[in-house]
Amino acid sequence: MTSAEAKSAGSAARIWNLPNILTMLRIVLVPFFVWFLILDAPGLVSQNGVWRWVAAATFAVAIYTDKLDGDIARSRGLVTDFGKIADPIADKLLIGSALVMLSLLQELPWWVTILILVREWGITGLRFFVIRYGVIPASRGGKLKTVVQTAAIFLYVIPLASLAPWLGVVAFAVMMAALAITVWTGGEYVIEALKLRASGRRAPQNQEGKQ
Repeated sequence: MTSAEAKSAGSAARIWNLPNILTMLRIVLVPFFVWFLILDAPGLVSQNGVWRWVAAATFAVAIYTDKLDGDIARSRGLVTDFGKIADPIADKLLIGSALVMLSLLQELPWWVTILILVREWGITGLRFFVIRYGVIPASRGGKLKTVVQTAAIFLYVIPLASLAPWLGVVAFAVMMAALAITVWTGGEYVIEALKLRASGRRAPQNQEGKQ
């Protein structure tokens, strides 16, 4: 085996570690989650039946893999470039599909879904735009945003009408809190990106001045 082949085999082995497999499992679960919601809602009218419970369980498992893969990767030193890219993509696919489905089922206002999705994908694009100047790290607010978002979505996905109608008010209140944190942290990331871009531009100028 040549050195290039050995290097390629080593890279493949690092990709196929447990945290990355859990991340890929989360991506695979997304279409199943969507399909279960559709099965429960013929004509896009929710029945709050067995398939809705299955969808809720699938969402819960997917969210748990998000926490589990991160814990394992950090504790065992298995953080990879693939994981850094795939993990946030998996999160956005799961949360985005859930929001869109809830709006299609007329359980969540479209303006909430649009605001959250614009923020999520906008910040992702912003990260790539300023990556030549540096990396914008995840903030505590960003992590809190993810927790509150997933809690709100889970409350919506659970067939609340079959449990207690007032739980719908709780779900909406948590979703509004998630929306507020989402918008707030989005503004923080924009400010951080502008600072990063400004400092990155000043650095070459300072180097030219010293020559």
